[in-house]
Amino acid sequence: MFAGNYSFWYESSQLALRQAQNQKAKAEEKKKELEEFIRRFSANVAKSKQTTSRKKMLEKLNIEEIRPSTRKYPGIIFQMEREPGNQILEVEGLKATTDDGTVLFDNVSFTVEKNDKIVFLSHDPRAMTALFEIIQGNRQADAGTFNWGVTITTAYLPVDNTEFFQSEKNLVDWLSQFGEGNDVYFKAFLGRMLFSGEEVLKKVNVLSGGEKMRCMIARMQLKNANCLVLDTPTNHLDLESIQAFNNNLKVYKGNILFSSHDHEFIETVANRIIELTPNGIIDKMMEYDEYISSDAIQELKKKMYGA
Repeated sequence: MFAGNYSFWYESSQLALRQAQNQKAKAEEKKKELEEFIRRFSANVAKSKQTTSRKKMLEKLNIEEIRPSTRKYPGIIFQMEREPGNQILEVEGLKATTDDGTVLFDNVSFTVEKNDKIVFLSHDPRAMTALFEIIQGNRQADAGTFNWGVTITTAYLPVDNTEFFQSEKNLVDWLSQFGEGNDVYFKAFLGRMLFSGEEVLKKVNVLSGGEKMRCMIARMQLKNANCLVLDTPTNHLDLESIQAFNNNLKVYKGNILFSSHDHEFIETVANRIIELTPNGIIDKMMEYDEYISSDAIQELKKKMYGA
């Protein structure tokens, strides 16, 4: 009798222990999720309300209220169809101005080398957009030239994707414009970007900002390009999508030219920094944290911007 009771008590206690451990693990996962969001977006004005909300949730975190995580990560995987040759991109003396004559940048010259992952910075975010639009052939420079290597293929993620979604097409038909394959093939790409079931039949002109970004990323993946050009790629994406994007760019073997407001995105992806100014560029092979904390760089920036 005693043995039976002891066995029952032991099994019950072990079950309670496992349940407590599971609850603790869930609480720790939730805590990590909240802390990650707060750390990543605390300086982002657009997400200030969400950050404040998560800070309050973190303060009130109660193990008893924790539920299993429902976080879903998209399958963002950029692959190259062709290895890049030695010549990637040469830029010489580029200049761009706005319609009212404001100089966004001038005397911009640089050569992109193999394995470069370059973040472009400027006091005026329009400067990066202008540069990307020029090297993609979508905008005429005020002066200067650029030349892509013959082996280079690019996939471009513009900051404004409005023109891509002025259509009554559903997601499958929309994506099929940018590659070859059947419906099953395109549905697989959309599935990786978290569009499932009847969602793939939604019309693209009713998509949210985040959904449009995921469609644009799917479009990019179809190209199998060896150089990615990304203009503030984290816009409208949730934390899970940003993390998936970030993780793949860290291991991507091709070149990346990008701009971003996300500190961690820049710090973990970029191995070279080019700052565009009205009086030329600052071009450094260094980590982003070192760049923004360097007194010498700050003095140089004052001179370049004429401050």
